[in-house]
Amino acid sequence: MSRATVFAPGSIGNVGPGFDVLGLAVEGIGDRVTVELTAREARVADVTGRDADLVPRDPAKNVASIAAAAWLRDAKIDMRAIVSIDKGLALAGGMGGSAASSVGGAFAASAAAGRQLDPQAIMTAALEAEATVAGRHLDNIAPCVVGGLALVRSVDPVDVVAIPVAANWGIVLLTPHVRIQTKAARAILPELWDRASWIQQMANTAALLHAFTTGDESLVRRSLDDLYAEPVRAGLIPNFREVKRAALDAGALGCSISGSGPTIFAITRDLDARCADAMKRAMRDVACDLHIGPIAREGVRVL
Repeated sequence: MSRATVFAPGSIGNVGPGFDVLGLAVEGIGDRVTVELTAREARVADVTGRDADLVPRDPAKNVASIAAAAWLRDAKIDMRAIVSIDKGLALAGGMGGSAASSVGGAFAASAAAGRQLDPQAIMTAALEAEATVAGRHLDNIAPCVVGGLALVRSVDPVDVVAIPVAANWGIVLLTPHVRIQTKAARAILPELWDRASWIQQMANTAALLHAFTTGDESLVRRSLDDLYAEPVRAGLIPNFREVKRAALDAGALGCSISGSGPTIFAITRDLDARCADAMKRAMRDVACDLHIGPIAREGVRVL
């Protein structure tokens, strides 16, 4: 095979308190990336879908192309990638859009070369691309590759743990039509933090992991509490506090900012639309997109 098309799911970075170390894949939304191997120059052949006009056509600046080239180089395959992308994820939308394209580029190159999925190699190549637009973090890349809930133990070297998810919870994603660049959203966060807050954040993150592995809804409610990034970034997102209150009042197990925002996510017992409707009403007159789906149990896959 010298050509492959893959689907890379969207994801929630941080998942509340797990800043840079937790990520959750969401089914039904993501990017499709096609890579064709060539002995000629690399190029971006086509970009369609969401925010297609904003995606760089220069292969040296396109994350899918960068990731494909990084994978081919690391695999010592003397070929270049012709890349096509169908974007299902907004740029700067807080749903892992750059991570999905990066993972898709690396995995499509691997599949086109006839190689079996090597998660660490895919994540390493995708990280090289993601670093050019969002910094060196894996909280969106990891769940996009392994599916479900992913714990990033280390970036250098890449060390990711797939966390078993016991319950069939639903995910609501509400995305107002504003853009928040990841690098800018990271720049406003404090470099130093007081000990008591750090201890509580660590406890919340550990408890949230246990809640996912056991299906403990009450523990999700108590532990999905981000004391670090959410208070600082909330003001960047229209009506965030009202939307969060509406989600919790409608029965959500937890609600917070997806990655750097502006997407707001809620975890629900099932795919009941009542929580989603409440969140959208609370956004009032701000235009937004809504997605309801299960946790993606599978990560990037060949189509």
